[in-house]
Amino acid sequence: MSFAENLQKVRKERHLSQEELAEMLDVSRQAVSKWEQGTGYPEVEKLIELSRGLNISLDSLLDTGLSQEKAGEHEKATGVITISSPHEHVVTRCSKVMSSPRFRGGKKAPRYALFAARDGAVSLLGPQNTFLGWYADEQQLEKEITEIQDAIFRGVPAYELKYSVKVEWTPFSVKIKE
Repeated sequence: MSFAENLQKVRKERHLSQEELAEMLDVSRQAVSKWEQGTGYPEVEKLIELSRGLNISLDSLLDTGLSQEKAGEHEKATGVITISSPHEHVVTRCSKVMSSPRFRGGKKAPRYALFAARDGAVSLLGPQNTFLGWYADEQQLEKEITEIQDAIFRGVPAYELKYSVKVEWTPFSVKIKE
């Protein structure tokens, strides 16, 4: 499902109107409507507030799956790989990775997030995914995804993220560390 579909589903499960969600986030009802229609996305700070306010993990909220055009020749790869994320101190086994939609944060905010899809791990809110890292731009993200897919396709047992960026968390935002 897309971010828009996930947001609408979770909002309805929490018995919130678009207006109530907008008040909770201090945005307009029209902003929430655009997010749910897929014609706009919240800034990183609002995504964090959404996650906390709706009591849902960011990866579950942003789970859009890997787009078909990026899967390319590796669509049939079925191997499992162990991925380690040096900046996030995460190690997980997975068979595919997926990216978030583009974030619209401040100038120093990361633009994309990468998640590992954990086979068979499911909760009431859907598949459980592991957050792997933040990316400054789409080129670095695509490069990482391509290398992970290549490694899975070739049967490489482990991969360490190379293009993710270090970030610094503040109460309502995340910034790329210089």
